[in-house]
Amino acid sequence: MPPSLIAGFALGLSLIMAIGAQNAFVLRQGLRRQHVFWICLTCAGSDAVLITAGVFGFGSLALAVPWFEQAMRWGGAAFLIWYGARALRAAWQGGEKLEAAQEGAGAALLPVLATVLALTWLNPHVYLDTVVLLGSISAQYPQPLVFAAGATIASFTFFFTLGYGASLLAPVFARPRAWQVLDAVVGLTMWAIAVKLLLM
Repeated sequence: MPPSLIAGFALGLSLIMAIGAQNAFVLRQGLRRQHVFWICLTCAGSDAVLITAGVFGFGSLALAVPWFEQAMRWGGAAFLIWYGARALRAAWQGGEKLEAAQEGAGAALLPVLATVLALTWLNPHVYLDTVVLLGSISAQYPQPLVFAAGATIASFTFFFTLGYGASLLAPVFARPRAWQVLDAVVGLTMWAIAVKLLLM
């Protein structure tokens, strides 16, 4: 196996595994068994686009546009505050249980995809990790595109494992209290990331 592929996979996986808004959303939807395939494909596909852009030098373009990072930061923070408030309200109200995790139940596909796209593309850390960091590191390897392929494979592996692996926790979430705890953790995670963005 090419060293560039292994290095790209290892670095990509280490960056993606950090707990964040996107991962929390994928986990929650995986527990609910709602549109898991499309959510995982959207997350991993977005990463693939951003990683490829980084390899082809778009990181320097993003850094050259002064307002780009600022706009993403404020837009992302506003969205995370709103989404976090929704999750915390759901935690406070309670009442969600395993019936919310039944196959096919719940929200329509397009609103769910709109949410995951916002969580992905309005997060400036995504650009720093994929476009700038992975893009610049790939240039240090003799096969930058192979490095990018390794990072992309890591993204697909992680998101599909998280999305479909979440169902293993279904017995725990047969209890309404577990859903309240999850919603509270998701809400607080969203707000913590929003505060971090605003203080950057």
